[in-house]
Amino acid sequence: MTKAANASIELIVGLGNPGREYEDTRHNAGAWFIEELARASGVTLQPEKKFHGLTARISLHGRDVRLLHPTTFMNKSGLAVAALANFYRISPEQILVAHDELDIPVGTARLKQGGGHGGHNGLRDTISSLGNNKNFHRLRIGIGHPGDAKAVVNYVLSKPSIEDNRKIREAIDEAARVMPEALNGSLAKAIQQLHTFTA
Repeated sequence: MTKAANASIELIVGLGNPGREYEDTRHNAGAWFIEELARASGVTLQPEKKFHGLTARISLHGRDVRLLHPTTFMNKSGLAVAALANFYRISPEQILVAHDELDIPVGTARLKQGGGHGGHNGLRDTISSLGNNKNFHRLRIGIGHPGDAKAVVNYVLSKPSIEDNRKIREAIDEAARVMPEALNGSLAKAIQQLHTFTA
């Protein structure tokens, strides 16, 4: 991966689990974001075996960006991310990973660069597969917390209530609206706009 670390985002990844039984669960919020970007751009995500996922190429305000929804299970997400990034010579700093986030409220989303995995298995495997490079961007989509650590697994793998689903989808819509700013180098502006939004 040889591109400059300060180059713009070229790959947006949405984490989730494969299969119908998981597609509407909280843990798939990152995948919902990718699906929304594809829908808004009028493209269909296509299976790509060598990238272990569904992919598409879209243009956001004149900037080309690749979308990736890994079709591995969450704890093997890095297999897809590394395969596509290595093939197209995309550096970790040019990657944005969208994922569900327990530690922020439902109806909010946050952008950041770098950081640990916070116990998120998809992030953990992505970091490992990128050579322990944590410097990719993250879109953290708030799903709230069940209030008990023992309830987390069942919580993330269950469907949100109708009201929570609406709020999560609205936060995803707002995140999609700020993507052109983020991709055009105005990340601070995108963060300011997104971080003042609450569904």
